[in-house]
Amino acid sequence: QLQLVESGGGLVQPGGSLRLSCAASGFPLNYYDLAWFRQAPGQEREGVSCISRGGSNTNYADSVEGRFTISRDNAKNTVYLQMNSLKPEDTAVYFCVADLQLVCDSVSRRLGELWNVWGQGTQVTVSS
Repeated sequence: QLQLVESGGGLVQPGGSLRLSCAASGFPLNYYDLAWFRQAPGQEREGVSCISRGGSNTNYADSVEGRFTISRDNAKNTVYLQMNSLKPEDTAVYFCVADLQLVCDSVSRRLGELWNVWGQGTQVTVSS
């Protein structure tokens, strides 16, 4: 069974950058489309980005378009989220998710309930 473990979160000043990693184990990652979701206290969960199995198709929330980049290295069983020009409103717990059946698109990227496998999350705090 696939397991996902996120890392790379932390405290960063506004305008700074972080790269989140999501390491998979238990099953080859190239069978799965993947996504990143985030949730801030008192706010609804937000789908940040998703990527197809081969990495050729990606989708981003308007709130992060042009600042965040999702990528994957199937040989390393890892997916990444490069976050640049971070803002205080990016503060949240970030979750890596995967699913065997889903295809990354603008609908699946927004709907966390569709994704079957979730990591434990990593905290990102953007503050001066």
